Amino acid sequence: MRRSAVVTALSTLGLLAGVAAPATAAVEPPRPVFYEAPTYVSGVAGDVIRSEPMTFKIDPAGLSNLVMTSARVLYVSTDRTGAKIAVSGTVLVPKTPWIGIGKRPVIGYAAGTQGLADRCAPSRMQSEGLEYESLFIKGLIERGYAVALTDYQGLGTAGVHTYMNRVAQGRAVLDAVRAAQRLSGSGLSSLNPVGLVGYSQGGGASAAAAELAASYAPELKVKGAVAGAVPADLGAVATNLDGGLYAEFALYGVRGVAAGYGIDLHPYFNATGRQVMDEVEGECVTDLFNHAFVSSKTLTNDGSSFAQMLNRAPFAAIVAEQRTGTIKPAMPVLVTHSVLDDVIPFTVGKTMAKSWCSKGANVYFSPNATPAHIGGMLNNSAEQYAFFEARFAGLPQLSNCWAL
Repeated sequence: MRRSAVVTALSTLGLLAGVAAPATAAVEPPRPVFYEAPTYVSGVAGDVIRSEPMTFKIDPAGLSNLVMTSARVLYVSTDRTGAKIAVSGTVLVPKTPWIGIGKRPVIGYAAGTQGLADRCAPSRMQSEGLEYESLFIKGLIERGYAVALTDYQGLGTAGVHTYMNRVAQGRAVLDAVRAAQRLSGSGLSSLNPVGLVGYSQGGGASAAAAELAASYAPELKVKGAVAGAVPADLGAVATNLDGGLYAEFALYGVRGVAAGYGIDLHPYFNATGRQVMDEVEGECVTDLFNHAFVSSKTLTNDGSSFAQMLNRAPFAAIVAEQRTGTIKPAMPVLVTHSVLDDVIPFTVGKTMAKSWCSKGANVYFSPNATPAHIGGMLNNSAEQYAFFEARFAGLPQLSNCWAL
């Protein structure tokens, strides 16, 4: 199947999240100079290091630039340890005046799984017309919202993408919003209300941002968050993915989590496993079929599955730190999940929502029966629009925690 055909299919339906993989960096074409971070990252989280105009191709003809301004940004964020890092992303602002209540809202958009290679970064895929979530972003732009979309740590910039690292992803989302509000010429400021949204990997990042916002970015006026198909329990997700169509997502997860904690994966993998891990580091989600149906037991040194490996030191404690649902979000949250999800088990998302409810959070859990993980994204995108319209209008959300 040609890459263009795969991209078209993913752009129409949406493809996302995961958990997984290995050791030394794969060889990639040189990244554009824009993405090279300064030797010393200074400033505070959310500061813009540099920016440049970019073409965001929602449509093949590029007519989208007639209705919005788009900029590629490199901004300051912090990794899970609190060290300052440079993260890339995109800021999109409609050219039409905001006619709603108050100031124009800013949506912190957390993208679903893109891959591990720098070329997979949303800010690069968008300008090529290959970003599969563009249609959903378009819906937000058409409603007058500005959008701040992060590439996450190590995706686009130097280093390994810390895929599924809860804190790093949540901070990257919040700092992208800060960068949008501080970007010269954006017309945005800290007074603009904020919404958070994401599905799959993006759902995990949005959920993490919702949990971290009050402590990490208390100045942001976050009115609500949408989190779809959240991979809140990496162990359960790894078990579900192993040996299946989406096995590559598990490889991404192991590699990304290890990168965030400085773990050398070589000792845990056999020769085949090390080769596969190096390969996935240079791949995008459109390369999904390269490692479909791979069993993790064929990759590890001792024949353990990923689920077994993640239950042992040093991984068990790390996986526990990635669990979402342990901190009460300070804003209303909409959680969506399909009971037919074939990537992120439905029980994982529901358990997270119940945990938030037990902590007194305002949660509306919206299950659906749309076929498969991809289908569930359509429900998530459809529900987010009404959710944000109500939140930005100042209407309360009625929790359904009682039903969980």
